[in-house]
Amino acid sequence: MISIAGRPIGPEHPPYVVAELSGNHNGSLERALAIVDAVAAAGAHALKLQTYRADTLTVDCDGPAFRIGDEHALWGGESLYRLYERAHTPWEWHEPIFDRARSHGLVAFSSPFDPTAVELLEKLGVPAYKIASSEIVDLPLIRLAAATGKPLIISTGMASAGEIHAAVTAAREAGCSRLAVLSCTASYPASPAESNLRALPLLAALTGEVVGISDHTPGLGAALAGVALGACLIEKHVTRSRAEGGVDAAFSLEPDELAALVVESERAWQSLGSPVIGPRDSEREGLRFRRSLYVVRDVRAGEPVTPDNVRSIRPTGGLPPDAAADVMGRHFIRDVPFGTPLTWDLI
Repeated sequence: MISIAGRPIGPEHPPYVVAELSGNHNGSLERALAIVDAVAAAGAHALKLQTYRADTLTVDCDGPAFRIGDEHALWGGESLYRLYERAHTPWEWHEPIFDRARSHGLVAFSSPFDPTAVELLEKLGVPAYKIASSEIVDLPLIRLAAATGKPLIISTGMASAGEIHAAVTAAREAGCSRLAVLSCTASYPASPAESNLRALPLLAALTGEVVGISDHTPGLGAALAGVALGACLIEKHVTRSRAEGGVDAAFSLEPDELAALVVESERAWQSLGSPVIGPRDSEREGLRFRRSLYVVRDVRAGEPVTPDNVRSIRPTGGLPPDAAADVMGRHFIRDVPFGTPLTWDLI
């Protein structure tokens, strides 16, 4: 188990839902703040940003290596620099966004992408850090974030088992004692068929840490399935309205969907229960209304047992229904009134 801002995260607790703002502000601080308000109203537990500038991620080069492939569903042909310019959250917006989140009682933190981002976020007092999938190989960045002593969440999109092990080891060796590792398919949007959620227990066994899912698929299905397989944290991108467009809008949840995720993920967690088979406490009343053999009309001593006077009905109390073949043709040894459960001492 780990905790962020005092809220425990682990198998014994409801899933922790993180709403990723990313670039869905569309270059407007007003829109970003409106999304924060919507995230809080939806009941999410945390808001997350991404802290970078285009020039901290890449250089303004237009060569083929610096362009996204033409076949990409959302950003085909766009240069990395232009995409990051369009999608980044200006650093001067971080404080008002975090302040708005805190005013709602909403935890707010971010994914840093370089040391200057960690420096900024430390000044703003973030309670945790998230390492994005693409940065899992940036071990110096992981060590720097881990050295703050704050909880660290690492996304594992595109990563091999060796890379995951190296990242987790780097975090631990730098002093991180509160770590969560997220299953992720780092394609945007991601196909549910590529989520491979059956690997969640494997990821937990490989790392020994709390696991979750950073989900870029449409809708709620993959996230809820993740809960059944051990996900303790769910991260989804959010937007005010997909119809308004935006860098990540196509695979982002709208506020009502986010609210449904919060409610349904907790229901999914509650439904896991314990590995036991047998009647539940809430079923005990229902046990009384199983079928059994009853006398269904008044009978006299000496009368034979027939389908007309003994039937399998609800409630329980009489012989089991399967005993019917054994009792038919026997004789009642005393008068028996209608509505009496049939027992061996009556025949």
